[in-house]
Amino acid sequence: MADQSNIYVGVAGYFGKPDHPGRVGVFRRGTRNGDWQHVLGAVQTFTVFVHPDDPGTVFAGTNDGVWRSTDAGATFRRTHFPDAKKEVWSFLVDSRDRRRIFAGASPIDVYRSDDGGESWHKLPNPGMATHCKGPFASRVMRLAQHPKRPDEIYAALEINGVMRSTDLGETWSDCSAGLIKLAEQPHLQSKIVSDTTAEGMLDSHAVTINPADPDAVIAAMRMGLFRSADQGRTWQDMQVGRFSPTTYGRDVKVSPIEPNTLYSALSVAASSHDGGLYRSEDGGQSWKRFDKVQVHGTIMSIGLHPRDAAQVYMGARYDGEVFGTQDAGQSWQAMPLPGEVQHIYSVTCG
Repeated sequence: MADQSNIYVGVAGYFGKPDHPGRVGVFRRGTRNGDWQHVLGAVQTFTVFVHPDDPGTVFAGTNDGVWRSTDAGATFRRTHFPDAKKEVWSFLVDSRDRRRIFAGASPIDVYRSDDGGESWHKLPNPGMATHCKGPFASRVMRLAQHPKRPDEIYAALEINGVMRSTDLGETWSDCSAGLIKLAEQPHLQSKIVSDTTAEGMLDSHAVTINPADPDAVIAAMRMGLFRSADQGRTWQDMQVGRFSPTTYGRDVKVSPIEPNTLYSALSVAASSHDGGLYRSEDGGQSWKRFDKVQVHGTIMSIGLHPRDAAQVYMGARYDGEVFGTQDAGQSWQAMPLPGEVQHIYSVTCG
């Protein structure tokens, strides 16, 4: 079992509730014991990321660029990030050069660091067409690198689909045409904040690639889980509704330890009071409920321990709800954040 590991939670405000009280930032606690510590409170935090090779280095994507800790989350400081007040929603470490790190932002931009996250520069604007006009700028919610073609990167874009780069983020192509095509089917139509019923199929929250099936990209969308086997040209519905009564996909992750194993967070909607954590041991062909808890908010994020497959954590949007298992799902522990907090966006472990 892994020792000296931490759980981190990123907390931020929620669109539509600007006056909601409560703390924001980053909370930390040990996986084995201890109380939550509010280790970053100066900024809202949309994502927390532990460097895969150095658990002492932790990044926070905030509403003021990238903040970094080099002492396992005990303290954070703002990095040399070029743009003030830029929202950062995702991170990716290059598989070939672990000092090269990418950050996805809102409005849509991608940044790169070549010195382990100390300094950053903005890559050329991806130039994505606006498929869906909403009340907030589209966000680069998740970045995923192809395991065999590392110059190839995919990005999930909230309310704007998926994009793909084949040159490490210098240029991007739009992978959304197939998603918009699927939205012609009545059961895949959803319009909440825009003027198009394709909105639900463009509401992309996470993207991942299973090393056991490297040429398939899996995206978690408002309308479920979808898979592309042709570099995003076309997409197929994975029909996760066959296994779950809730299908709003907020997160999907591949286990870093267990081959062909995926986890997905499935809830009712962006603002809901129910959901479940599902696990697939066959690359997403079938799914089973993994958690044994009742959440009272949309499940926003899954935290997988990088070295101990038995440890899985998840966070639900409201009331600081965090749950975890350290025995591969046999039992679950509630570990709520202390006091009044705003909305959970990210849970990670390392």
